[in-house]
Amino acid sequence: MKEKADIGLIGLAVMGENLILNMESRGFTVACYNRTVAKVDAFIEGRGKGKNFIGCQSIAELTTSLAKPRKIMMLVKAGQPVDDFIEQILPHIEEGDIIIDGGNSHFPDTVRRYEYLKNKGILFVGTGVSGGEEGALKGPSIMPGGHPKAWPHVKDIFQAITAKATDGSPCCEWIGEGGAGHFVKMVHNGIEYGDMQLICEAYQIMSQGLGMSAKEMAVVFDTWNKGVLNSYLIEITAEILAKTDDETGKAMVDLILDTAGQKGTGKWTSQAGLDLGVGIPQIAEAVFARCISAVKDERVAASAKLRGPKVAFRGDKEKFIAQIHDALYASKVCSYAQGFQLLRAAADEYGWKLNYGEIALMWRGGCIIRAQFLDDIMMAFKRKKKLANLLLAPYFKTVVRKAQSPWRKVIIQAIKLGIPVPAMSSALNYYDSYRCERLPANLLQAQRDYFGAHTYERIDKERGEFFHTNWTGRGGDTFASTYVV
Repeated sequence: MKEKADIGLIGLAVMGENLILNMESRGFTVACYNRTVAKVDAFIEGRGKGKNFIGCQSIAELTTSLAKPRKIMMLVKAGQPVDDFIEQILPHIEEGDIIIDGGNSHFPDTVRRYEYLKNKGILFVGTGVSGGEEGALKGPSIMPGGHPKAWPHVKDIFQAITAKATDGSPCCEWIGEGGAGHFVKMVHNGIEYGDMQLICEAYQIMSQGLGMSAKEMAVVFDTWNKGVLNSYLIEITAEILAKTDDETGKAMVDLILDTAGQKGTGKWTSQAGLDLGVGIPQIAEAVFARCISAVKDERVAASAKLRGPKVAFRGDKEKFIAQIHDALYASKVCSYAQGFQLLRAAADEYGWKLNYGEIALMWRGGCIIRAQFLDDIMMAFKRKKKLANLLLAPYFKTVVRKAQSPWRKVIIQAIKLGIPVPAMSSALNYYDSYRCERLPANLLQAQRDYFGAHTYERIDKERGEFFHTNWTGRGGDTFASTYVV
């Protein structure tokens, strides 16, 4: 074992413990520390026994165990704990050392910490790590951003431990300055929210609409995973549906209470869309779906009082399942299109030079949203770096055109059956809105001008020239000085 460790890690919970096992397996010596120091001893005598780890009982011991420039990675709860550990680390490091936040921090916090530490000569990295427990151990997707001078020092470690795409490319590249890494991870999670909700809606249509058993649906999802829908989430859905409870023999999924949890990244993504003026309704609907699921007692009470349609599915079951497949795929394309729209707006707003093709590449392995069609997304941006929207790429235009008829039929059928499909229908509404040459916002602007003198532009005049109408004949010529599209 080396006298000095290559990197130090704070936080021996599930992700931290598995990540340093990954690092050690790639030939790196890791110093580790946990606030509850008993966890350090337990790890060194347990999963870490006989391996190249340096167990530390304090922050001071951790920092003195590291080769310079010191690289200290935190995998602790987002929020105040990150700030607290930074303050504990600072007295023990020097200019040029590197602090890495590998948790799910909100990107504005990362920006703040980046500026704070930059003024002290410390190189701060905020990096998204996706893949869960298995990914951390075998190879996650890593999305680093922050101080660019830190990248050469952490690149070899990060790219060694990250997942590899089918062509051998590491699912880790430098994202950009400040909070870029955590922003990209946040958008990843927002897309993940959308993906999961879409799959759940397809499941509910088959379960409640077609009366299919979990075992029957497991076969469907397993088949789908062999085609264009191939992805980690489709794969695990098939495995989940096939699992039976040892105690009752029933399908495990049928015994799970229908209330979904969330840790906030989907909400942050939705808020970022509002802040940047980007339409990402599908991601927001996925967040709201979880919120509605949480009021379980209210829904149970309402189900006894509020009536929906009493109809059963009539038609070709196998044909309809194929239509659900196409609707799911088209909706999925829209989810990613919205996510990349948000990334583009953030790049413009914060001055980040994001490489969208590389981001798609980083998501091809290790992470939760890894999917076969990320190769197609990568190629779309490779062919046209300034692609306005994924829906305009030739491949995806063809996909959605072919899926459009079954997509609409599935949503119509779900409405007839009284089955909620908020994400799937929101995806179609997004598509229809984006392709619509003239939206009713002209009337909306007239309404705003009528009651608030907010002005409007005219189709027969130059863009940027604003007008106000005295709609009632009673108003004056004064109008609002600000105009926000």
